Amino acid sequence: MLRATSVVRKAAVKADKIVETLTLDHEDRNRRRLALKGDGGLDILLDLDKPTALGDGDAVRLEDGRLVVIKAAAQSLLEIRAENPLRLMRLAWHIGNRHTPAEISGDAIYIENDHVLAEMIRGQGCAMSAVTRPFQPERGAYDHGHDHPDHGHDHGHADAADACGCGHDHHAGHGHDHAHHDHEHDHAGHDHKAHDHKAHDHKDHDHAAHAHDDDCGCGHDHGHKHGAEHGHKGHSHDH
Repeated sequence: MLRATSVVRKAAVKADKIVETLTLDHEDRNRRRLALKGDGGLDILLDLDKPTALGDGDAVRLEDGRLVVIKAAAQSLLEIRAENPLRLMRLAWHIGNRHTPAEISGDAIYIENDHVLAEMIRGQGCAMSAVTRPFQPERGAYDHGHDHPDHGHDHGHADAADACGCGHDHHAGHGHDHAHHDHEHDHAGHDHKAHDHKAHDHKDHDHAAHAHDDDCGCGHDHGHKHGAEHGHKGHSHDH
């Protein structure tokens, strides 16, 4: 059994590398590890690092470098329409609130055929009909499809929260530890009246120690970082 270990997006698929096709429904196109049989009979073990949404026309790369193209299988769906865009937009909000995968076109929404959701759709005053077609729902807002299987870049964003598919940004805390070093002042008996602030000569500050300036583009504020780089030569502390 041949292992498929990485993903190649549709735009990068080379026809001369294709040796097989896999026709999969939406569920099987969102797996990490699964034994599959290709349309031509080839036995394939899908063995990815994490569950990855595979679109129609994407491919998985076998260990020997050959490609297996993914085809979206036709499946039972509900096609939802409304008398006006506002009503359809409201329904889309309710569907999203239930974390339900949905494919959105200019005048219709498609979801997997589900009788519970069908009742909700009726309650919202929308029309629906059962159809059989490939299902290619929207990806999460933070899933941009930037798969780089050949480069091995680990950008540190693939934590457990990414897999939930809810579209919320779980990366608000970027893990920057802004520790203030060199400020271990012993304030016991520290007489603030004894500070000679006039003796604090800012002319002695060695601003050349900053490796960055306002134009470096790193996004940090380097203008107020008075730490080990600044020499407070005239600052007299009487501990």
